[in-house]
Amino acid sequence: MILYQLRCRQAHDFEAWFLDSATFDRQAASGDVTCPYCGSAKIAKAPMSPRLASGSSRGDEPREPAKPAGRFVPGEARATEVAAKILQAVEAVREHVEETCDYVGDEFADEARRIRKGEAEERGIYGEASETEAAKLDDEGIKVFRLPFVRPRSKN
Repeated sequence: MILYQLRCRQAHDFEAWFLDSATFDRQAASGDVTCPYCGSAKIAKAPMSPRLASGSSRGDEPREPAKPAGRFVPGEARATEVAAKILQAVEAVREHVEETCDYVGDEFADEARRIRKGEAEERGIYGEASETEAAKLDDEGIKVFRLPFVRPRSKN
């Protein structure tokens, strides 16, 4: 497992765990890595400081043996547990929104404006909006929250 410091187009910094570098590259390219603050899928690795091991200046201290391939170390197990809990919480939010709000698809920005103007029934809605549309809604005083919905996984 590897922990990356990531940054989205809006300059939000966050961390995420990946199995390896290739996994990050594959998930980022397919849009599966999104910013938890704004939902942007335009993600890049942020500059990171290397963690240097401290030791004697002579270099004669014993080194820790390499871990066997395919085995978890305690920190990885905890990271996996925390990641699973986060995904469960995101799934619960998604289910709540789907159960209590109306899906308006690509008409999200227009429907939010109609609700604000009193031209449509006041209710909770969800759908799709580009970053530009969401920023315009915010400029108009219409509160918009991007939710990091997890795409359902196929059950194969």
